[in-house]
Amino acid sequence: MILSPSLSVSPASSIVDLPFSLNEIFYSVQGEGSRAGLPCTFIRLHGCKLRCTWCDTPYALDKRAGGLATTAGHILAEIERIGCSFVEFTGGEPMEQPNVLPLMAHLCDRNFTVAIETGGHVDVSNVDPRVIRIVDVKCPDSKMESLNFWPNMDILGALDEVKFVIASRRDYEYARDVVHRYGLGGRVGAVLMSCVFHALPFVELVQWILEDRLPVRFQLQMHKFIWSPDTRGV
Repeated sequence: MILSPSLSVSPASSIVDLPFSLNEIFYSVQGEGSRAGLPCTFIRLHGCKLRCTWCDTPYALDKRAGGLATTAGHILAEIERIGCSFVEFTGGEPMEQPNVLPLMAHLCDRNFTVAIETGGHVDVSNVDPRVIRIVDVKCPDSKMESLNFWPNMDILGALDEVKFVIASRRDYEYARDVVHRYGLGGRVGAVLMSCVFHALPFVELVQWILEDRLPVRFQLQMHKFIWSPDTRGV
C-alpha cells in the first residue's frame, strides 16, 4: 500500500470551497468488493432519496437532519491527515451531491486510488474514468428496484463493479437475469453478490450461484464480522 500521495500543491480555490453535506470520515479496511481487506479512507456523504428495506446506514439518509455542512477543503485536509492512498466515497448517496465529481477528479490528479459506491439510481456517465464505480442494482426485496437507472449498465467497464444485495430467491433470480441481460460477467471488473445480513443464509446464496455457474463473486460484509454489525465508523 502506497501511503500519502502528495497534496502539497494547493488545490484550486474552486475545489477547496465546494460545499458538501458530510456524515462522517473514517479510516478502516474495505469490507466489500474486489479490494476487501485493504486499508481505505471512507468519505460518507449525507443524504439519499432511496429507502431500501435493508439499509444499514439509516443515519446517513435524511437530508433535513444529521449532515455536517462542510467544504472540499475540510475533506481534503482529513484525507491528507489520514494518509492512505485509497479513498472511497459512499453514503447516503454520494452521486446526489454533484460536487463530488470535481473532488474525485482532483484526487485522481493527485494519484489517489478513488472509488465511489452508488445506489444505482443516478447517472454515473459523468464520473471521471479513472474512478472505480461500484454500482448497486436494487433487487425487488429492497422495494427500490423501480428506481434502478438501467443506462448505467451499458457504460460500465473493466474498472467498475456491480453489486447485488440478496434477501431471497426472488432477489437472486432477478440479479441473475440482470447479469445475463447485460453480459456483466465478461465486461466489468467484478460482479458481487452478498446476502442481506441475518436475512438469507450464506450457504443458500452460494449454492444458487454454483448451481447456475454464475460468473459472480460471492462476498461477505467483512466489517460486520470484525466489528458488531451496528458499529459506525468502520
